[in-house]
Amino acid sequence: MNNWLKANGIHLAIIGFFVIICFVYFSPVLQGKSPAQDDVLQAKAMQKEIMEYKDKDGKAPLWTNQMFGGMPAYQIWAEYAYNGATYGIRLIVNTFPQPIGAILLLLSGTYFLFIVLRVNPWLAAAGAIAFAFTTYNFVLISAGHNNKVLAIGFFAPIIAGILLTLRGKYWVGGSLTALFLALLIRANHVQMAYYLLLSVIIFMAIEFYQAYKAKTLPALGKAVGVLTAAALLAVMVNAGVLWTTAEYAKETIRGKANLTAASADGGDANAKAKEYAYGWSQGVGESFTFLIPDLYGGATSINELVKPESHMFKAISELTGGDPGQTTQAIQQLAQNLNMQQYWGEKPGTSGGYYFGAVICFLFVFGLFIVRSHLKWWILATTILFILLSFGKNFPLISDLFFDYFPLYNKFRAVESILAVVGLMVPLLAILAVKEAQDGDIDQKVLIKKLKISAGITGGFALVVAIIPTLFFSFTTANHQEIVQALTQSLENNAALAHKITNALIEDRISIARADAFRSFILIAIAFGLVWAFITKKMSVQMACGLLAVVVLFDMWQVDRRYLNNSNFATKSDLANHFQPRDVDNFIIADKDPDFRVLDMTINTFSNASASAFHKTVGGYHAAKLKRYQELIEKQFSKSVNQDVLDMLNTKYIITQDPQNGSYKMQRNATAAGHAWIVPRVQFAKDADEEMKAINSFDPKQEAIVDVRYKNLIDEKRLGPGTGALIKLDSYHPDHLVYTYSAPTDVIAVFSEIYYDKGWNMYVDGAEKPYFRADYVLRAAQLEAGNHKVEFKFEPTSYYVGEKISLVASLLLVASLGFAFYSENKKKKAA
Repeated sequence: MNNWLKANGIHLAIIGFFVIICFVYFSPVLQGKSPAQDDVLQAKAMQKEIMEYKDKDGKAPLWTNQMFGGMPAYQIWAEYAYNGATYGIRLIVNTFPQPIGAILLLLSGTYFLFIVLRVNPWLAAAGAIAFAFTTYNFVLISAGHNNKVLAIGFFAPIIAGILLTLRGKYWVGGSLTALFLALLIRANHVQMAYYLLLSVIIFMAIEFYQAYKAKTLPALGKAVGVLTAAALLAVMVNAGVLWTTAEYAKETIRGKANLTAASADGGDANAKAKEYAYGWSQGVGESFTFLIPDLYGGATSINELVKPESHMFKAISELTGGDPGQTTQAIQQLAQNLNMQQYWGEKPGTSGGYYFGAVICFLFVFGLFIVRSHLKWWILATTILFILLSFGKNFPLISDLFFDYFPLYNKFRAVESILAVVGLMVPLLAILAVKEAQDGDIDQKVLIKKLKISAGITGGFALVVAIIPTLFFSFTTANHQEIVQALTQSLENNAALAHKITNALIEDRISIARADAFRSFILIAIAFGLVWAFITKKMSVQMACGLLAVVVLFDMWQVDRRYLNNSNFATKSDLANHFQPRDVDNFIIADKDPDFRVLDMTINTFSNASASAFHKTVGGYHAAKLKRYQELIEKQFSKSVNQDVLDMLNTKYIITQDPQNGSYKMQRNATAAGHAWIVPRVQFAKDADEEMKAINSFDPKQEAIVDVRYKNLIDEKRLGPGTGALIKLDSYHPDHLVYTYSAPTDVIAVFSEIYYDKGWNMYVDGAEKPYFRADYVLRAAQLEAGNHKVEFKFEPTSYYVGEKISLVASLLLVASLGFAFYSENKKKKAA
């Protein structure tokens, strides 16, 4: 034990250092506080029904009716108890207060990669800090994209596992690759996993070329075989997660449209999908924020503009008579109405730019000159390609090629997020550059020359921006002239004053950029001095690497605090009580009917989950709604609310707000169709377009609109008018609904439940029977005459069979890890 501690003391010390800096940065957690993350709060609202039944039954339901009329619960929260990776994620998330666990994963995982690359431990710590503290990670945490951060945290250890396997450590490398890949998949952020896979494909292509040149293809083939087996094992561990997601994805807004383009809006469906995916595209010029953080103004905010010393504050003060409150209010109105904010890029909005660190960018350029490992070509190829892809609509030549032809690429939005991988590539090459300089295999004079050139490129650019910022950048938005014209009109055609205010805004943006440019120049100068000192042996390697880690930490820490600081934390009680019921909510909650819906028109009901905190709603928030439901929203609710559609969705209450006094009102919808009803007639539609058109105006209680494809499930000869027939809901559970009915003849019953045939089964007196879709999104069935019990049970094969596969694969993964470390330990003892 003492020998083990002695051998690993430096690693334990560095991990301890990581823990300390995390607790210092996130010190509010020591006071029992947690980050106030909007997406997390929204998620808790979405999960309300799921968690209520989990507490009641001991297990969570697989379906929830809490939003969009109903959707699979496993797209919001699911346990996947037979998946071994579930417990790994829990260990990371629950061992330390969040978000410390996520940042420690980023730090320790990246440190492990650098140790596998045989980097000096303190230099490895510098690299780990650079990647973990990349501003994008902290912006994600601030917003509440916790799963995304977890997924990014597994990038580095997966690459480490691949490298170990390629070195011939097949059991250890393969098992670790399988473990970390399984954890990445379980983090349930397919987009991040996809981007990493894309970078690994590039990596393996370069490895193949190198092996072909060196005539070592058989060894590479063996390693590839091990890695393929590891990937298959990781996929099997997550069989339930992947199967349910793949099955659901086809039915969502990421899947194929049901309506034709002409019926939808007269536009090109592919163009709409591309516009959606490219909504958040990285500006070409914005990429310089890798080196100078707030070059483009930073976040979409007015924090710097409302300071009394700002140019805009002074210009507006002339209008408000110097009143600080009125001046601040005026700036807020300009930001809201004319988008006059610090950020001047072309994104719809941003919480902060991508900053990789001035020190790291300088060392990255240094690495381009001196690193001889073929890893450099993988890093460079990945970095260039991914930066080009991040441009999206701003550089469609490459993006459109991938969007139109590369498998699955068009399923993801916010293409700029591919820069998360670049956030690892840049510090990876930067640290390899310092390692190369440390190894002493390159002539000292050559190293110094390349170091000066690298500092000249990065530091020189930063200095030019600091001195002459408008040489390369305009600091104006693309619609600047429109803003000036609109402001001129609002100022009663006072063009001079409008120009004065907009020029003041430009000056503030310049001041922000200039300050950060000077900052980057100074940090590059310090890093240059440290690297120069150990190359010329003026300082020990250990001392230089330790100081470099401190400088990198200082660099990233200072910028990260702009986006995530103590003000982002709140007490757990405040977060738990974030959604407070209004009087109208309490009134509706008192209704003990187990299954009805609410339309809350006081919020943006189809992109806000707050109403789900109290009610089953026709709205909500989710990035992957069912496609049919989204089409229903666009056609029946976007321009005006279709009362007939509200009725068929059993919308029992509508919440509105009085525009005069702001008071909330609740209206009971007397025509809501109920849980289920018998319809006397059926109208067949030839396709989705005709079906959607038919529900524009119809009486849902009198007729059912059914796609002709389901005509074979209806025996019209046996159908009666439904006179005297009754049907009612006897018991409600999110994934098990029980009805009883009485009918003198066969009848058509419509159920006010969302149609999803990937798991919902219907049973009549215990025998499975067919059902079909009606009214575009609801379930319906022909029921035989008599008194019978009808049950709908959500029994997705993808989940239950997937869980069994997960269990077997999880046991295999644990066994392979155990054998790998047993055999490795045995080899060490023999040595």
